[in-house]
Amino acid sequence: MAESTTLLLEARGIRCCYESVEVLHGVDLRVPPGSVTAVLGPNGAGKSTLLSVLAGLNQPSGGEVLFDGTPVRAGTGHSLVRAGLCLIPEGKGIFPNLTVQENLWMMTHRGTSRRQVEERAFGRFPHLASRRKQAAGTLSGGEQQMLAMARAVATEPKLLLLDELSMGLAPIVVEDLYGVVGALARDGVTVVVVEQFAQFALKVAEQAVVMTGGRVVHSGPAADVATHLAELYLGAQSENGDAPDTVVDGPAER
Repeated sequence: MAESTTLLLEARGIRCCYESVEVLHGVDLRVPPGSVTAVLGPNGAGKSTLLSVLAGLNQPSGGEVLFDGTPVRAGTGHSLVRAGLCLIPEGKGIFPNLTVQENLWMMTHRGTSRRQVEERAFGRFPHLASRRKQAAGTLSGGEQQMLAMARAVATEPKLLLLDELSMGLAPIVVEDLYGVVGALARDGVTVVVVEQFAQFALKVAEQAVVMTGGRVVHSGPAADVATHLAELYLGAQSENGDAPDTVVDGPAER
């Protein structure tokens, strides 16, 4: 495992509570630059809560997060964005009443011109260029997810946090989106993807962690996690007494 001096993102002993209920119980995460890290696990495992802590949306009750050596705290979102951290939340986070083009123009707040934003976005997602005048809310689910990723790409982030990239999308669309994730990593963007459907994430990830019950139950190279995935989920089922919701093979087409 890389030393902390070479990490772009590090979470140390993260605990997080909702009211009086603790939902993260000492979670560690170490993310080297230029890598793809998959955070896997069933519904209710604490994956999205962890992502909100990493993005500075929730303040942990214990532990610390470092992004590029700087502590991450709730309320520092604007400075984190300026430093190159970009979160794509579950549900995409686009503006449905604005056109595709106008959604992209929202990303000029970092000093990038409209032309540069469009060049970067349409360079990764050329299909969206033909939809530039279309209201974002009228796009298909896959196109909306493309737009959310295109907005992120336009900012040239150091770190991209993706929450449930495959949610509600057909497998062929998910495969295309993860192809872009792999290409971003090859271009030096660090990616942390929270995913319930493990198959696609593990194809592009270098490392993975499996969470259940607010804890990391396994971490290691993605290939190793993929080999033992069914065993890990069965272990989670045995420990919790409930069948895990995580789908190993991929999302249903819809």
